[in-house]
Amino acid sequence: MRNRVVKQDGSSSAADEAQRSARVQKKEAAPSRWWLKRGLLALFVIFIVAPFSLRKLPELIQHLVYVHRIRLPFFVDLSHPADLSLNHTINMYLTSEEDISLGVWLTVPESQWKEAQGKDLAWYQNSLSDGSPVFIYLHGNTGTRAATHRVGVTKVLSRLGYHVLAPDYRGFGDSTGEPTEAGLTTDALYLYNWVKARSGNSLVVIWGHSLGTGVATNTAVKLLEQGLVFDGVMLEGTFNSARQTISGHPFTWYYWKFPGLGYFLPEPWAENKVVFPTEENLKKMRSPILFLHSEDDHLVPIRFAQQLYEVAASAQNAERVKLATFDGSLGYLHNGLYRDPHLPDIIKTFVQSL
Repeated sequence: MRNRVVKQDGSSSAADEAQRSARVQKKEAAPSRWWLKRGLLALFVIFIVAPFSLRKLPELIQHLVYVHRIRLPFFVDLSHPADLSLNHTINMYLTSEEDISLGVWLTVPESQWKEAQGKDLAWYQNSLSDGSPVFIYLHGNTGTRAATHRVGVTKVLSRLGYHVLAPDYRGFGDSTGEPTEAGLTTDALYLYNWVKARSGNSLVVIWGHSLGTGVATNTAVKLLEQGLVFDGVMLEGTFNSARQTISGHPFTWYYWKFPGLGYFLPEPWAENKVVFPTEENLKKMRSPILFLHSEDDHLVPIRFAQQLYEVAASAQNAERVKLATFDGSLGYLHNGLYRDPHLPDIIKTFVQSL
């Protein structure tokens, strides 16, 4: 077969020689063009993609920390809490500051469920002054006030004879705006003042879960600046940003693994003003505090709750600061404490001590 490309006199054609030479030149030129493309791509990343990413990263981290755009559970009408068996609950919208509307559920004690049927917002608001304790439940990140474990907490408190205010922070659920640490603290402070203006001498207790523990302690310090204290504070699944690194941070599993992230932003929540200095707040707080934590919490290891308990107990005393832990074999993890049969008695004992 090879003899066919050779003329009868044994010489190669000029055309064949030209093609062979062209192929050799192409092979020699290919590596240089390949490196040129790589070089251009590197310049594009360095001068265009990287600066853009660094500008947008704080905004991205904001969404990854709060995860407020994931509005679980899906297909729930937040304006109809009765769809979730909260048939003694009314939905309302409160304005914490200009252009910020907060979706809030107000639940009365379960013993009043018959009386509550068909009642308007004025009746619910007036009921806050009936002498029963009022809880403001500040939930964690992701989802809405309709999440199963949040509805579960409301039902536990209502069965105990307490009123419950369950808001969605700005940007969560059907609330307007975008979440920031300062904004969430402003929302909580507004809700507390709203309740106090209507609850008379009733006890007002703050229950913060996960992200909500940071909001609760921030709000407590803001109140202290005004010479006021919460009647009681409950902190469930509380985290400690002062001691938890990115690898141990409760919001780690929402972070994308950007190459070089640790070099540019070793503490990204600080760059985005997501600080929540719970440990420092606890040193200042003067409210009775009850910590709740599961030994198998997969987001916030229990050692951090124990550290924060020790800080709070040192700042006050062991009589005013309590820690209730739950056996890891029960499988409550980060969100399931509301299912524990002993929880109602723990809460009731704490409230009676206030």
